[in-house]
Amino acid sequence: MATARQTKNRRIEVRATERQEALVRQAAAASSQTIASFVLSSAVERAERVPAKRRWFTGSPGEHQALLRLLDEPLPSTVAFEKLWSRPSPFRQPFTPNAQ
Repeated sequence: MATARQTKNRRIEVRATERQEALVRQAAAASSQTIASFVLSSAVERAERVPAKRRWFTGSPGEHQALLRLLDEPLPSTVAFEKLWSRPSPFRQPFTPNAQ
């Protein structure tokens, strides 16, 4: 299926040093792209990675264990929580938290 081509109607301008411009020109030429195409595709590729980086967290083994302990702690009981657990199960069998 063919995709509709979107009109490019927004402008992005940047200033660069002489060295930066030369580097971008060389990279664009090596990639057989115009400078505008090279800069925009590079910027979009980097921008798409930003949200992905926020989904992954790293920590030490001790920090990992601390997180697991926190996740395993029972939540404080609330009226809404008790009301929810008092309803019949939609799966036709009772569910008991903490059952192994």
